[in-house]
Amino acid sequence: MNILISGKYYFLFIILSLALPAAIISAQEDVIHIARFDQTRSVAFSGWQIKEWKGRADVSIINTDEVGSVLALRSKGTSTAIYKDIELDIKDIPYLNWQWKVTKLPEGGDVRNSSTDDQAAQIYVIFPKFPKFPSQINSRVIGYIWDTNAPRGSIVTSTKFSKTKYIVLKSGQNGLGKWFAEKRNIYEDYKMLFNEEPPKAGKISVMIDSDDTKSQAESFFGDIYLSAN
Repeated sequence: MNILISGKYYFLFIILSLALPAAIISAQEDVIHIARFDQTRSVAFSGWQIKEWKGRADVSIINTDEVGSVLALRSKGTSTAIYKDIELDIKDIPYLNWQWKVTKLPEGGDVRNSSTDDQAAQIYVIFPKFPKFPSQINSRVIGYIWDTNAPRGSIVTSTKFSKTKYIVLKSGQNGLGKWFAEKRNIYEDYKMLFNEEPPKAGKISVMIDSDDTKSQAESFFGDIYLSAN
């Protein structure tokens, strides 16, 4: 279940957002690094926070032969997010880039149903609507996910928070255990999903959960960055 932005946990997320100052990032560069895992030995790297929505977080930095140091996330009936606060106009640097690998999918996970809304690998861009309170509940959220059952290419509105839109980039066992590089134009995706110009991006988050299906999941993320091209 994606409780990062749903139900009562969404209101906790609002409070948390208000409590933490955003890092103002200049879009005058061609590349903005959001996470560089080769530069830290701990998940508690600069500017990132860990949130245990259900159960104990199992996240770490490990070294791999394929892509070097990466973020490893594991879930056993738990729900965990890491996130970074930013303040960025994405129009001039619209591409979100990352690498990911999934080795275990939550059994029965399906973003289309609230009772099975678990995914092994999720990356979100959150666009707050201002003023932050109380209208932050109108924030728009784009989620790029690897789902167990929803077909690849599906665009799904969250069953728990209507202003969250998912794009299913990978689905099921196909490609399990392999690294994939992803590149998404979040500016164009936002306009397509919400039919409006985006406000500034306010947060980027990576998440894993298997609490609804009471199963297990495992995934890995390489460096995350924004680029102009």
